[in-house]
Amino acid sequence: MITCIIRYQIDPFAKDAFTAYARNWGEAIPRCGADLVGYYGPHEGSATTAYGIYNVQDLAAYEAYRKRLAADPLGKANYDFAARERFILKEDRLFLKNVSDLPSDLVQP
Repeated sequence: MITCIIRYQIDPFAKDAFTAYARNWGEAIPRCGADLVGYYGPHEGSATTAYGIYNVQDLAAYEAYRKRLAADPLGKANYDFAARERFILKEDRLFLKNVSDLPSDLVQP
């Protein structure tokens, strides 16, 4: 299992637009095959940093999931919404694996 962490830089005056975007992904992402952990928006501190976090089996599953998401009506509408409203200023993806979950026989001291 790998975890995709998307770090967003958002327009601080468009937090409501990002919230709507995140809620749409809350419906579309699980339907398209990823295990959504959640979307996190600014609360205290930075007004421009937000995160989306979900799990997929591996990079091949990620590629298949992305294709399904792009073809999904809500997914396509959400991509179009973000492009039209331009509330996302920057987006970076990071793929991590949970190493604390590895069986002890696979971990070398």
